[in-house]
Amino acid sequence: MAKDGKSGLIAHGVVAQNRKARHDYAIKETIEAGIVLKGPEVKSLRHGRATLSEAWAGERDGELWLFNAYIPEYQGGVLSRFEPRAPRKLLVHKKQLRSLIGAVTREGATLVPLQIHFNERGLAKVLLGLAEGKKKADKREAIKERDWQREKARLLRARG
Repeated sequence: MAKDGKSGLIAHGVVAQNRKARHDYAIKETIEAGIVLKGPEVKSLRHGRATLSEAWAGERDGELWLFNAYIPEYQGGVLSRFEPRAPRKLLVHKKQLRSLIGAVTREGATLVPLQIHFNERGLAKVLLGLAEGKKKADKREAIKERDWQREKARLLRARG
């Protein structure tokens, strides 16, 4: 996370992550999409105040939208108010939109927002994952593999 030295604002880098998504879903493909925000929403994001834990993306009226993402109101004395969990439009190319909607309808895949970040130009982007839900056994297997990797690293470190 690259923060501006004086103000502590995030200039570029990750603002919010959905860490539970990688546990609950098997991510097949990732897509970076732009997001339409109002000024106070951007200011709130620059302070690193957003949550994606309950967010999801979907199609409405032939466009891609981000639903239930929590961006709290900016407390800097701004007069314009906004709804913290309002649907926000996502910007993707038409070809990408058609392929994403096709995958969701045909294959039963899910569009999961993985993170919100600012790119090098300072634009807010959402990383979407085209995902399939994991079964309980798959989750247990992933936990077992992660624990084994951690234990292996400990053993190798102890050996020298």
